[in-house]
Amino acid sequence: MRARECRAKVSALRALTPEIIEVDLDVIEPADFVFEAGQWISVPFGPKNVRAWSMVSSPTRKGGFTLSIDVTPGGVGSQWVRALQPGDPVQFKGPTGGFVFNRADPRRAVFVAEEIGIVPVRSILSHLYETGYGRPTALIYWARNPGWLVYDADFRSLARRYPGFSYLPVLREPPAAWRGEKGAPAEAVDRLVHGIDRLVVYVCGGGETINRVREVLVRKGMDRKSVKWEKFW
Repeated sequence: MRARECRAKVSALRALTPEIIEVDLDVIEPADFVFEAGQWISVPFGPKNVRAWSMVSSPTRKGGFTLSIDVTPGGVGSQWVRALQPGDPVQFKGPTGGFVFNRADPRRAVFVAEEIGIVPVRSILSHLYETGYGRPTALIYWARNPGWLVYDADFRSLARRYPGFSYLPVLREPPAAWRGEKGAPAEAVDRLVHGIDRLVVYVCGGGETINRVREVLVRKGMDRKSVKWEKFW
């Protein structure tokens, strides 16, 4: 799927936390715009200044999509997102990216997401279960504290509705009442991923986390090609 020059307008905005803003975009042109779950768009802010953001919504929504953006970096992209208003025009190029799920792959899938790296994973998982995917999958979702598990309620709901989906949130700084997993992302993967036979793992987050998770899985005997990844920072 080749990236195209596109035009859209903002239809709504939501601050999920002080750091995370969702932006709903209605695509104006091209009228036949579609994307695959896990892909992203790029927004230009000058000849050599571009920001890329993944869709958090499922492709089943026609005519538009939702971005989920961490504005803590405070750069030109963050400032632009904070200033957006409903009705504002947006020019972008997309869709782009190969961090997409292969339904024909017979292996069991485990997803590992670090904080805002959950965005393309949420799109993929939402789309899978909306469209009748019946095979087991698991999500290990890591954050420094509960405030960064921004889609925690969505995944808990998904796990209740679909017994084949296992949701495993992990916190570095858990509150006293926390009964879930604790520690670093790679440590959690080491504890929670037991058998690597006929397994494919999708990892999304920072480069250091991706490298450490891959090291853990390779040490367990997994082929590096069986670890798909998307670097967010």
